[in-house]
Amino acid sequence: MGLYPETEPYEHGMLDVGDGNRVYWETCGNPGGKPALVLHGGPGSGATPYLRRLFDPAAYRIVLLDQRGCGRSTPHASRYDTDMSVNTTAHLMADLELLRRSLGVERWLVWGVSWGSVLALRYAQTCTAAVSELVLTGVATGSDAEVDLLTRGLGKVFPEAFERFLAGLPEGVARDGNLAAAYNRLLESPDPGVRERAARAWTDWETATIPAPPRSVERFEDPVFRAGFARTVTHYWGNGHFLDGEEAVLRDARLLDGVPGTLVQGSLDFGNLLGVVWRLHHAWPGSELVVVDHAGHGAGARGVAEALVAATDGYAAR
Repeated sequence: MGLYPETEPYEHGMLDVGDGNRVYWETCGNPGGKPALVLHGGPGSGATPYLRRLFDPAAYRIVLLDQRGCGRSTPHASRYDTDMSVNTTAHLMADLELLRRSLGVERWLVWGVSWGSVLALRYAQTCTAAVSELVLTGVATGSDAEVDLLTRGLGKVFPEAFERFLAGLPEGVARDGNLAAAYNRLLESPDPGVRERAARAWTDWETATIPAPPRSVERFEDPVFRAGFARTVTHYWGNGHFLDGEEAVLRDARLLDGVPGTLVQGSLDFGNLLGVVWRLHHAWPGSELVVVDHAGHGAGARGVAEALVAATDGYAAR
């Protein structure tokens, strides 16, 4: 079972969500089909055409958006004068609800990858009546332990790259605390040179921790993307993902009772080292866990894409 053919939006627009922000959205597939909302990762990555291909365009009304500050949404986080205080998990969830109402959707399947899975889970826990099913991959829950693993714990796995990552912090900056918060302070510097060096060091570290070749990320070579992405990721990671308490998503897994869901996880996803996806699955009776051997983090790996298509196909008739 492969990906569906490429499809183009039949409708798109810019939604004024307040606080000076306008969020780009698009709809593809069947206007009368089952609504599905697609949440990209990052935070700050933006939606890509690839994600449309995980849904049957004859069965689904596929809704994609670029979350605040990234992609085609404005203002972009790469701009120094963009106010990041109005870019939080609560703001993003409010944007989703405003978009849902503006499109006349009563309930929709919510699909998320990586950070998108955190947002999808919290949205489903907060606005349960609006969510018919969840399909998640590269599953994360936004806990401090996950951030610590990805910024510090993997230093033992990639020691040379970790030394370079630490070297990106100036002398006198504490290196025994929250590294994401330390980098975020650099990315909020009024000095553009400081911001650029910090963004490069951050994305170099993320690239170095990819578990299998090729260890390269083309989008990180775009200075605008790199600056906005690094600023947004560190903003969220350095502030507990703006969730109300450590392990908030796992703590409130019971709120997902009655919401069917499929978790597609690569066996080589480093997030597995904390057992988060297994804990979530066992705390959420309506979930199915599909583990794909030899696959890492993300929605594009061979085997992962097929499992995601199988999941959306399975929910299409509900």
